[in-house]
Amino acid sequence: MGLRRNAEWWYRQIPALSRHFKVIAFDNRGAGRTDKPESEYSIGQFAEDTAGLMDALGVARAHVFAISMGGYIAQELAIRRPEKVRSLSLGCTSAGGKRAVMMKPERIAKFIANEGLTHEQILRKDMDIYFSDELIARDEKTIEEFIQVSLKHYQPADAFKRQFDACMKHDTLNRVGAVRVPVMILTGDDDPLVPPGNSDILRELLPHAAFHVFPKGRHCFFIEFADEVNKLALDFFNHS
Repeated sequence: MGLRRNAEWWYRQIPALSRHFKVIAFDNRGAGRTDKPESEYSIGQFAEDTAGLMDALGVARAHVFAISMGGYIAQELAIRRPEKVRSLSLGCTSAGGKRAVMMKPERIAKFIANEGLTHEQILRKDMDIYFSDELIARDEKTIEEFIQVSLKHYQPADAFKRQFDACMKHDTLNRVGAVRVPVMILTGDDDPLVPPGNSDILRELLPHAAFHVFPKGRHCFFIEFADEVNKLALDFFNHS
């Protein structure tokens, strides 16, 4: 899963995918229920954490499904430990480096204007990052469920900064092209947090990859369009 978030955010994937595959969803270093050591983090370190978890569980190879920062980690895992990866699904993520497409300055300003707000108020303020205007307007049940899930095991500010700093150094631009396993790239076409131009760059670097764009999708397209995402994932895994 991505920056700040934990395995709870897979709540619309795990029930569907686990009917067909053994699913291992975990919290990255610094988030959720796992340790939050007071040291510098890196995306490479997260990748080694993932490989170490697989070793501890006796999992030789896996289909790796990753979102946002998780996509950074998955790329590093596939580059550093290719024997661990059967296929790679990269959702709303980036190769980073000098070509990375960043949030618009005005959106960044709103995103970081959190002083004095509760965790729930921050989530509600930023809801247009996660979901389409249509869903926000008409589907209160999904929004309330999302908020309750997102408040579970909320990340401390210092651990967020360490994860964020690791994200800022992410760069697979000149290395990800070496990935040879099947790849699927997924993005919303209206994602303000990791703009879809980043997925276009990944598609250029991985020309063999399957590529799917979700119209009106934002950063949590995998929740909003879960049925379609899950079907694509199952088809992809079954043919990889």
